[in-house]
Amino acid sequence: MTESLVRNKPGMASIKEMPVVQDGPPPGGFAPVRFARRIPTSGPSATAIFLTTFGAFAYGMYQVGQGNKVRRALKEEKIAARSAILPMLQAEEDERFVKEWKKCLEEEARIMKDVPGWKVGESVYNSGKWMPPATGELRPEVW
Repeated sequence: MTESLVRNKPGMASIKEMPVVQDGPPPGGFAPVRFARRIPTSGPSATAIFLTTFGAFAYGMYQVGQGNKVRRALKEEKIAARSAILPMLQAEEDERFVKEWKKCLEEEARIMKDVPGWKVGESVYNSGKWMPPATGELRPEVW
């Protein structure tokens, strides 16, 4: 297409004679460009977050204290129950010990029957104080 058809003008001698056609800003200008950092102000404040955290921590520590009280009561109950049955358990152990001790004395008498002057059940130590044998000494199934 020629210039005369586009602009409805007769042909021009030079391009410099063409009128300038350019877009411009809208009436009243463009809206201002926001370039500043904008931090939203929505959400809880630092004080509210601190107080909520402190409240949750305080409640948790209260619950720990209540749990400690319950655990302490259960522990005291267990100790009381064990101390109540301790005499019966000790009597059973003493009875078992006496039976095992008699078996050991019989075995000692059988083994040492040919040794002159040997007294069955007499301690070879001269402390004069009776002490039960070490744990498991009469109970080979333990060790």
